Amino acid sequence: MRAAALASPEAAAVVGALGAISYAELDRKVSAASSRIGELGLGGGSRVALYLPKDERYVVLLLALMRAGYVACPVNTRLPPGGVAPLLQRAACSALISDDEKALRVAEDLRGLRTEILLDAAQAPSGWPEPKEISLDLPSTIIFTSGSTSVLKAALHTFGNHYHSALGSNVNIALAPGDLWLHSLPLYHVGGLSILFRCLLAGVAVALPDPAQPLGDAIAALGTTHASLVPTQLLRLLREDADLNGLKAVLLGGGPIPAYLVDEAFTRGLPIHTSYGLTEMASQVTTTPPGAALEELNTAGRVLPHREVSVSGEGEILVRGETLFTGYVKGERIDRPVDAAGWFHTGDLGGLDEDGHLWVKGRQDNMFVSGGENVQPEEIEEALCRFEGVEEAVVVPISDEEFGARPVAFVRVTGGAPEPEVLSRALESSLPRFKIPVSFHAWPNGDAESMKVDRTAFGERARWLGRKG
Repeated sequence: MRAAALASPEAAAVVGALGAISYAELDRKVSAASSRIGELGLGGGSRVALYLPKDERYVVLLLALMRAGYVACPVNTRLPPGGVAPLLQRAACSALISDDEKALRVAEDLRGLRTEILLDAAQAPSGWPEPKEISLDLPSTIIFTSGSTSVLKAALHTFGNHYHSALGSNVNIALAPGDLWLHSLPLYHVGGLSILFRCLLAGVAVALPDPAQPLGDAIAALGTTHASLVPTQLLRLLREDADLNGLKAVLLGGGPIPAYLVDEAFTRGLPIHTSYGLTEMASQVTTTPPGAALEELNTAGRVLPHREVSVSGEGEILVRGETLFTGYVKGERIDRPVDAAGWFHTGDLGGLDEDGHLWVKGRQDNMFVSGGENVQPEEIEEALCRFEGVEEAVVVPISDEEFGARPVAFVRVTGGAPEPEVLSRALESSLPRFKIPVSFHAWPNGDAESMKVDRTAFGERARWLGRKG
């Protein structure tokens, strides 16, 4: 960031509701906040949680914590304040930065810090010393991830993990002066954090859209050139016929990307990049290049620099490299679950073709057996999403006395979607009978769009509906 501030001090670094912040101004704000935090005597390497809405203040404080040598621990603001304390305990945090009084009271055993205390100085004093060079081995962030379950794990990354993640990404999707990357993902998710790192490394701007503004309107109004989207976000933009003509790149991730969605985006001429990534690898692992053909876009792309990918004899995707996390934090202990060769076993199933493209088939722990046959829920979900009006589908197993388990489906639909009986009959043309859901349920009311599907919650709901019915 200091390099960008020296090279192009007036270039926009963050564009948000309050206007644009230049790189020089951002550097001053981060330095001032870093100094203020350092005066609190937390101790070097302390872990500090952030429970804040995404805005310019959040960006400043996140960067200030890292510059001061602390570990930033962003917490999901969708969690109620009562759900924050267990996460802080798991991550062994020493302090919580928040403006939420309930959250501060819940974390009363920690040092509670309000944002205005840390941001009361507009800029660093004159003659502010150069920041110390941050070691690539320095622990910098803890990101909570659930994988395919609802059990949250605290993944610890070094500064080098994020740096090499951004470095490899920027080789594949180049950024140039004047580019603007829309920050449409949460900062408590590794996908959102990685946007910040790759833009800072390239010296381009991050755009923080107004949460109340429709995503399509934000893309057009801000002059967005790059965007990271989960499949549901892209689907809605296509359905709304949003103006996406100014985009140079659309990076898709956050879970399986349905083939029908790739087909439609490609047909409309959108510059999409399909990818595969995970929190433990600081975001992207593989990504397709600019101008990829449709056949390649139906894969997860090739491995990016500073990463390695392999597939075990059982078909499990293995990863390692300079972006691989330090391990899972459990209080003061760190557990790094890698094998003797340093491979992290992702739990995802896939394969590599002769050209090095990665194909992702689904989660190993999502698979279940029905009547002696293996059922991969993601295959059924993709088939359902090909029907007009089906936005999203989740398939989970329920116990069955005769077959052991049978699939049931939850379907998020728009107007005019087929009735369950129609869906069931239509699936017969593409799936064997044992993979066709025995029942179809409406998407739960109030289930907000998220980065990952909570299959545990859907499974519990399916069992409850089975008992009720």
